[in-house]
Amino acid sequence: MATPAEPVKPGAAPRHIRLTSHAGGYGALPIHWGAATAAERGPVVGTTTQRSHRNVIGTHSGSYSVYRALAVAAGALSRHHKADLTNTAPTDIIGPYPQWSDPSKIVSLDPWGATVANVFESELAAGYDIRPTIAVTQAHVILPEVIEGLQKGRLQADGTVLTAGGAAMVTKAAIEPVWWLPGVAARFGCSENDLRRVLFEETGGMYPELVTRSDLEVFLPPIGGQTLYIFGNPRDLANPEVELTARVHDECNGSDVFGSDICTCRPYLTHAIEECIQGAQRGGVGLVAYSRKEGRALGEVTKFLVYNARKRQVGGDTADQYFARTECVAGVQDMRFQELMPDVLHWLGIKKIHRLVSMSNMKFDAITQSGIEIGTRVNIPDELIPADARVEMDAKVAAGYFSTGPVPDAEELRKPKGRELT
Repeated sequence: MATPAEPVKPGAAPRHIRLTSHAGGYGALPIHWGAATAAERGPVVGTTTQRSHRNVIGTHSGSYSVYRALAVAAGALSRHHKADLTNTAPTDIIGPYPQWSDPSKIVSLDPWGATVANVFESELAAGYDIRPTIAVTQAHVILPEVIEGLQKGRLQADGTVLTAGGAAMVTKAAIEPVWWLPGVAARFGCSENDLRRVLFEETGGMYPELVTRSDLEVFLPPIGGQTLYIFGNPRDLANPEVELTARVHDECNGSDVFGSDICTCRPYLTHAIEECIQGAQRGGVGLVAYSRKEGRALGEVTKFLVYNARKRQVGGDTADQYFARTECVAGVQDMRFQELMPDVLHWLGIKKIHRLVSMSNMKFDAITQSGIEIGTRVNIPDELIPADARVEMDAKVAAGYFSTGPVPDAEELRKPKGRELT
């Protein structure tokens, strides 16, 4: 059993705090975003151990960096630990693709993040603490809806994509956010200076380098990342001749995990997985890109407050007030802002999505405006919409979401459809 690191003792003499408000030290490797090769681009170094090597703002692991800090403070983790990357290489090779060297296509992730142990081997040997920001592995995904699909004949086992026991065989990738600030600012139509200042101010001054270190253009934000689930051969994603079925899904813990019926998130997600399985069995490839943007990136607390406001308002939970109640609590209807979402599709080399399992115009517009062609759009079947989620669905369709069915009129939107809290 490993000996725990020495904890930080209360009352101990304070150590010197090293600020990073100004350039200094030596040995930091440059980053040339959008370079044609990893060697030319340079590694992303967010280490806290050898601060002179740092060439980014923030640190690795996104929001989990705070847990790392707790582990160090508690003495469970040595602050000098470096990851042993032996046998951690990706199970499937993704890229490189032309989009990787196009700074207009990828600004929110490191396209070389899965291969640092290989492409930066000499830098690692020289003592640079370079960590992967992408990991690619293989897994079996088992869902009760897929098993039901087998039992009812909607799905067929083939032993390659879907086993007789209902396990879908997938390649999956975990991706941490890596923001190239000039590119992020351009996506949102603001200046880089304004972006840096607002990020600094709205995080309570958490990262002073945002306003003091204009020489550092890469930021590792403390936010959730995303996970990809690929059905079929990952290399086929980049081939526009191979049918691609895809869903881009934003996290909804209450529905996705616990089956809450106030929204359509889980049924739409599982429907998309069935579509991906069937697409892969036809000789195509399927993709589910799952982003951690809980509650429209407003958070679960805000989301639950909105639920209460909807259920308690005069007249009951009606579709005509669906978006208004969110805006009253949060100040905005939606903060997911899909401008950065297509980056992961470009990382996969995607040029065409033949079947997009989504009704969201924000997602559709972001994907197509980034240069990716979309063929057919697939909406959720009516029979999969939970009764209490009818409010959400009617409100979205009336607001212009894609649908093949009728659009509810103003009178229909005012009719109570949601359950009361009791």
